[in-house]
Amino acid sequence: MTKRAVMRKYGVGHPTVQNALESAWPRPRKKLPRRPTRLDPYKPLIDQMLRTDLDAPRKQRHTAKRVFDRLLEEHQAHGISYGMVRDYVAVRRGEVRAAVGRGPVEAFVPQSHRPGVEAEVDFGDVTVRLAGQSVVCYLFSFRLSYSGKAVHRPVDRTIGVSYVSAW
Repeated sequence: MTKRAVMRKYGVGHPTVQNALESAWPRPRKKLPRRPTRLDPYKPLIDQMLRTDLDAPRKQRHTAKRVFDRLLEEHQAHGISYGMVRDYVAVRRGEVRAAVGRGPVEAFVPQSHRPGVEAEVDFGDVTVRLAGQSVVCYLFSFRLSYSGKAVHRPVDRTIGVSYVSAW
C-alpha cells in the first residue's frame, strides 16, 4: 500500500504513517514539567510539623485539619483548601516516617508461576439436587497457578461415583 492509501484507510496523518514506518514501537512521551501549586510555599512548614510529630505522643500529633488550621492562623495561607492539605499530609506523613526509619518499608515481590509447575488443590462438601433429592457430595477443586484454569469434580460420598465426566 502507498502511504496515502494507509492515511485514507486508517484516518491518520502523514507524520503518523511516517513514524509507524520508522519504528513499530511508538516514541516515548515527553515528561511534562511539574506545575507549581498554591501549596508549594507551605510544604516545608507542613513537613516540619510532621517531623515534630514523630516524637509527640499519639494523641498530640497534628491531624490534617489541625495542620490546615495552623496554616490559616499562623501563616495567613488563605489561597489553599483543606483538600489540598489533606492529600499532601496523607502522602507525606508516611514518607517522613520512612525517611527517619520509623515507617514500614515498601516492598514488592513479583509472583511468577511457570507453566505446569504449580497448582492449588482443595476438597470440600457440596450439596446438589440429584433426581429431586439433596445429595451431599465431595467436591474436588484443582486450579493451575499459571493459567488460572480450573477443574471441579463432584463425587458421591456413599458410592464414590463421579457424576460429571468433564466440566
